[in-house]
Order: sequence, then C-alpha cells, then structure tokens
Amino acid sequence: MPGHTIARRVRAGEARAVDVVDDALRRAEASPHNDFTEVTADLAQQRAATIDAMVAEGVDPGPLAGVPIAIKDLIDQLGSVTTAGSKFFRHRPERTATAVERLEAAGAVVVGRTNLHEFAYGFSSENPWFGPVRNPWDTSTSPGGSSGGSAVAVATGTVPVAVGTDTGGSIRVPAALCGVMGLKPTHGRIPLTGVFPLAASLDTVGPLAASVQDLAIAYRAMAGPDPLDPWSVHGAPSPRAAHDPLRIGVPRPWVGTGPVHPEVLAAFETALVDLSLLGFEVVDVDVPDLVPWGRIDDLAGAQIASVHRAWVTGGRPYGTEVAARLEGALRVGVDDLVASLTWQAAVKNVAREVFTSVDLLATPSTGVTRKVIDDDDVDVGHGAKSSYRPALAWFSALVNHLGSPAISLPLAMVGNPPPSIQLIAPWWSEETLIAAARRLEREGLVGVRPPS
Repeated sequence: MPGHTIARRVRAGEARAVDVVDDALRRAEASPHNDFTEVTADLAQQRAATIDAMVAEGVDPGPLAGVPIAIKDLIDQLGSVTTAGSKFFRHRPERTATAVERLEAAGAVVVGRTNLHEFAYGFSSENPWFGPVRNPWDTSTSPGGSSGGSAVAVATGTVPVAVGTDTGGSIRVPAALCGVMGLKPTHGRIPLTGVFPLAASLDTVGPLAASVQDLAIAYRAMAGPDPLDPWSVHGAPSPRAAHDPLRIGVPRPWVGTGPVHPEVLAAFETALVDLSLLGFEVVDVDVPDLVPWGRIDDLAGAQIASVHRAWVTGGRPYGTEVAARLEGALRVGVDDLVASLTWQAAVKNVAREVFTSVDLLATPSTGVTRKVIDDDDVDVGHGAKSSYRPALAWFSALVNHLGSPAISLPLAMVGNPPPSIQLIAPWWSEETLIAAARRLEREGLVGVRPPS
C-alpha cells in the first residue's frame, strides 16, 4: 500500500498505525535480502501507539501518519546505535537526526536501520561485516549502494518510503538497480545534522519511494534550513520559472560515452522519443566540458581522508575494498585539492550556462543495471567489461559536484530490473523535478513494479 494511502486511512481512523507498523516489522524481520542491520520494534510500536492515540483524540498526526519508514544506518535515531556499516564504529546518539525528526513530526514511524556499503564509501552494499545486501530482482546481484538496504526495503514493499544518503549517487544508483524512485536534493536543502559524513561538501540526504507522491511528501517533510548544520542553506533562492512545455536537454558527449551498456542507451533513447510524444521539448546539448571523471575522486577523497585518517593510522579494521580506497584518499595532497576545487568551479559554471537554455537534463541513471556480488567487473556489452564503480556512477557522481538536484525513475519497460532515467534540475528546483516525474508516472512512462 502506498504511504499516502496508509496515512489517509490512519488519519481517517480507517486503519490503525500499530497494525500497519506490526506488518512492516514482520516483513523486515523475515527479509531474506539482508537489508536491515537492526529492526527497531520497541521504538516503532511505541511510536505507532502514540499516533493512534493522537487520532483518537482528534489530533492530526501529519501527512505521513502511521507510515512505516526505514533509515540508513549512518543516520542517528535516539535509542538506536549508529554503526555506519562498520566493524568498530558504534555511536549512541543523544538526539535524532534532524531529517528523521522532521519525518517523525509528520507522522512517520521508523521500523529499522538499513544495511549499506561500509561507511557509505562504495556502490555495491557488499558489506564485509554485516554481509552483502541482496537485490530482490536477483539475489546473486548487488542492489547498488551505498544506500542498498534502503532501496531493497522499498522494492520489496517492506516500507513505502526509506531514507538514504547520496554523495556520488548513493540514492540514485540503488534506486535504479532495485527499480524504485530516488531523489537527491540540492546540497544544503535537507540538513545533515546527525548524519555520519562521507564528504560533507557533497553529502545529501533524500528519500527513496515506490511512488512520486510518497517521494514528494517525504522530501517536503525533511527540507528546510537547520541552524545546527553549517552546510544547511538559509534563505535559499527561488528557482527560475520553467519553460512551458518543459525543455529537456540531453548532454552530449556525457551521454554516449563511458562504460554504458548498449541496452541501457537504447532504452534511454526510446524514453527520449516517448518524452517528445508527451509534449516535452527534447534537445541535444553539446557540452564537452560536462563530462566525468575530472577531479571527482580528489575532491571527495580529501574530505573522506580527514574523517578517517586517525582511525586508519591507528590500525582500526576496515574491509578490503574500503581500506584500499582509503589508501588512495590519504594520498590526496593540497595541490590535488586545489586543482579539484578549481575544476569544480569551472564545471559548475558550465552547468549554469546550460541551465539558461533548458529546464532539465536527462541521462540514464546508471551505465548498467546488473552487478554480480563478489565480482568487481560488470558487463558493458559486446564482450567488454568495466570496473563496477565507474559503470554505476558515470551519470550520478558529477551531479553531486554540481550540487544540483536529481531524480532517478524506473522506466516502464521490460527488464529485471528495468532501466532508469535520471532527470537533473537547476539548483533549488526539486519541485520542477517532482512535477515532471508526476507527469511521467501519470502517463505510464515511469513506474515501480514488484520484482519478478
């Protein structure tokens, strides 16, 4: 049942939050996909009972009344331990993360904490300490990462909404590989207070959901400034008015290069034709400077190293993949960081210029739709292989360096999972993304279906 339907029925007294939440708890406990690190039954049942009491007293619990949600296990919740998917990190928070506080204030009930890539530093969610998260479309494959558990919890129907984080695609990549929807907001739109950092200048918090309406309700509940978060933007500018009809740009050669499977590109080109038939203005945009990989790894790596340096030098245990990546991050020097900041400033200026002529950019969400667990290479067609990280992040990581919002939407096409399209908007234009996604969902171009 969609989250907005649950909330409507609970608010009307047609359903009890405790029953809805108990069902979600049973599903989470019985999940064969290793998508939860902890199921928070006691906290959830207490919260559900409080919501039912509010309804009985005539008090509106909010637009997410009784809706069970799951949160990534690097986001704090009072009464739970944050592990960040690590062997050694155990944090007992003194307060709940601001984003989760706001969801609870809207009536949501957290039923558990979801498994992830260790310290969110990767795209597979193959966690060496908690075990790999398994994709419900094919349990031999990865759900993507780092918010893999959150995507699986939505894809399997355990919860209608989950919360993830996105530093280089960690919401949009698992949304694509699990056939659900994921929204990465503008950097600074949703507070990072109470969220363990990966690279704070790139980190974002956002929702994953099975419908655009649920995605929008959760986003709106979390959005807004927070004085406790130095990255939170106060007095965000209003987005510019969009064209009518919306003008969607296809950035070339970003689209058409990189480790991308031909079937993914073919599905994307078909979707562009469908967009045109629906009345959108679709145009090619020639922006050779808007292409990964640039200085992406250096800019993120310098910040990641600052978080982990003391633990690495102190001999704390890390999994093999993350340990190797941290070695590279620790080698990023000041000159590298300065060069990466210069590159980022230049590429942002390119994007600003592009967005003067189009309302949205469209790309595939990922270069491939399948990554086998324990295999670091993926099939990119015609017998060629690629390392899985660039293939999954080719269309997502650059967006974080721009700071702009983006949404991943599964196409209504054949595929297990189906291919996904990514729409990228100018800064602070989340509502434009949501409106476009709602239109595509209503017209049947995108939509979530259960794993077959």
